[in-house]
Amino acid sequence: MKAPFTDIDIKKAEGGFYHGNSLPIAVISKGIMVLLVLWALIFPANANSTLGSWNWRLLEGFNSFYIIIVGLFLFFLIIVAALPATGSRIMGTPGQKPEFSNFSWFSMMFGAGLGVGLMVFATAEPLGLWGSNPVVLSGAVEANSVEALQSGYRYTFLHYGFHAWAIYVVTGLCLAYYAYTRDMPLTIRSALTPLFGPAMNGILGHVVDVLGVVATILGVAVTIGFGVSQFIDGVYAITGMEWMMDMTGDAPTPGKVGLVAGLLVIMVLSIISAVSGVGKGVKYLSNLNLVLSLILLLTFIIFGSFFFAMSTYVSAFIDYILNIVQMSFGAYGPQSAAEFAAALPAEAAPHADALRGGATNAWGSFEGFTSALEGEAAALPVETLQAAYAAGEQGRQFGWQAGWTTFYWAWWIAFSPFVGLFLARISKGRSVREFIIGCVFAPALVCFAWMTILGGTAIDLELTGDANGAIIGASQTAKLFVTLGQMISGGFLSAITIMCVVLIMTFLVTSADSGILVMNTIMSGGEQETSVKHRIVWGVVLTLVIGTLLLAAGDNNPMDALKSAMIIGALPFTMVMGLMMIALTKALYRDSKRDKLKG
Repeated sequence: MKAPFTDIDIKKAEGGFYHGNSLPIAVISKGIMVLLVLWALIFPANANSTLGSWNWRLLEGFNSFYIIIVGLFLFFLIIVAALPATGSRIMGTPGQKPEFSNFSWFSMMFGAGLGVGLMVFATAEPLGLWGSNPVVLSGAVEANSVEALQSGYRYTFLHYGFHAWAIYVVTGLCLAYYAYTRDMPLTIRSALTPLFGPAMNGILGHVVDVLGVVATILGVAVTIGFGVSQFIDGVYAITGMEWMMDMTGDAPTPGKVGLVAGLLVIMVLSIISAVSGVGKGVKYLSNLNLVLSLILLLTFIIFGSFFFAMSTYVSAFIDYILNIVQMSFGAYGPQSAAEFAAALPAEAAPHADALRGGATNAWGSFEGFTSALEGEAAALPVETLQAAYAAGEQGRQFGWQAGWTTFYWAWWIAFSPFVGLFLARISKGRSVREFIIGCVFAPALVCFAWMTILGGTAIDLELTGDANGAIIGASQTAKLFVTLGQMISGGFLSAITIMCVVLIMTFLVTSADSGILVMNTIMSGGEQETSVKHRIVWGVVLTLVIGTLLLAAGDNNPMDALKSAMIIGALPFTMVMGLMMIALTKALYRDSKRDKLKG
């Protein structure tokens, strides 16, 4: 049998500013980001509206693709781990032992895949899904009720569970397998060599690596955007400085001045950490993150609703497993005006245009739908209005899935070159089965516990009436601090709030500097030691991308432009990941055949 192609040759500049780096990858990826920055600076309103329009059109056409392919990622990994011929293969030379202990390996892996996401969404995600999820949208249960708790956590676990980690592991497994069994560079293009062979040394290989860099910078940008917003919320909770906040809404939210100021602080620290390297800055900050995270978790265990959370954990996990196949592949498409009109009762058909907006609004309610109607549409009988609202369920389900689940899938996919490459770096000597179990299932179970302990406490405070709507009414990034304020008080509250701000800051710095290091690794053709000057340049580029897109949002949510750009940028890399999965299937099959022939 023909030997696999392994001769990856990435031509690098032999001198000048880009010495040791691939000139096409560096110039093209930086060029794309610079053009995005200039567009957002010169034409901010146009950039925001255009990105939003492209994002919505993309979701209309590719929502089902995102949902189904992520479901395939998970079940592909389960099959690979379960099969003896593939699961037992060692990612390294025969008899090679893992480089790190199980504890160290898990700690590093958990820190890489989480961080800011858990700080921002540990309370916000369960609370948000308690009030809005597909079961609530169908009318089966009432939002923010005891009955809605199960379905709320079903989708919380979906977004932060096995599927999320499967996205990281598809990329990480491919990179690790080729790097350690075939001695190939630790870069994205290596994962497609079973399909395209020598073509990966040319333009096609450059395109694949550029897509990895673009996805990474946009994924990291969204992470930092959410984190900076929460950082400013925390500083406001400590100091009360209103100049950082937008006080015009129902609840204070970080203003543009505050967001830009926080961004500059975080990115300066991130660049310093990235320059110091993994062995110093990233290592020490990761250790600090772990200690502070445990203190925060312990605070919620002692002062929060721990027993409520644990009972929720057990019931929610069983429900999640029972519904995992349906959630993996249950994709919705948009509902056209004609489809909505056809589903209406005859009495409501003449008013289809007036009824459609409210009936298909994923973020509304039946009460909101009826109260917004005017004229003859408002005079329709209640039974007819209920039927009209039911006719728009497909539209609501699509809007919810596209705006919530698909957003997460795109975010994790954009983050996967970063996390996947890191997982590959620390997993030499592990078996394929060990890698999948350790990096998909183990961290997901910890995520579930984190979400139920922090989020469960917030929900319990609202259910019992102690919070009286304060947590639900807070902004997304402020919910953690409001929950703490309802749970504890006095000097201890101040101390924990300060600790949370420090924790958010260190998580942000480690996310940013690790992202900078990964982008330089791809640009250098898989080299782990990269130039300091390029780390600084990428840090500046990342800062400009985040800052300009935050400002481009105008009067809208500052995160809108960032999120739209990320979803758009993630789509091409999603297709790359689909090809990586096919390529790995081919590689594992052929390597197994070669082993049989040798035996």
